[in-house]
Amino acid sequence: MFFFFFFYLACSNYKTLSEADREKGFSNSAVRKCDRFNFPKTWYRFTGSAGQQMPTQVVPINHCGTHAPGWLTGGHPTVAQGVVFRRVCFHWAFRNFNSNCLWSVNIRVQNCGDFFVYELPRTPTCNLRYCGENLIGRNLTFFTFLFI
Repeated sequence: MFFFFFFYLACSNYKTLSEADREKGFSNSAVRKCDRFNFPKTWYRFTGSAGQQMPTQVVPINHCGTHAPGWLTGGHPTVAQGVVFRRVCFHWAFRNFNSNCLWSVNIRVQNCGDFFVYELPRTPTCNLRYCGENLIGRNLTFFTFLFI
């Protein structure tokens, strides 16, 4: 019972991230947005032009409308896994220095069957931002889980 209550709560009570400049393919070094301010810790869903999920591979710097784009490590969960803990890394490079994970935050992720939700905190500093991507393939098995 607890699983279904929590499933319902996180999968129905979230904010959306839909800005086109948040998508991993967006590249413009003049756009320097940040998820540090006016970004409360809560559950978020990527939608629309931002894509449908967080990327699970390193995103180049100066993409997603920021200097240091955030990407998900550890992959996305199945519905059966419930809420999982993951880490978001922020990629930054300057001159001869390059780090795929210079800053990081711990988050929670849930597979809601047709989409994912992420409990995202404010970023550690600016200019860091969470990226989205359009789905290439997905691991959404809600109905399979319920009826097996």
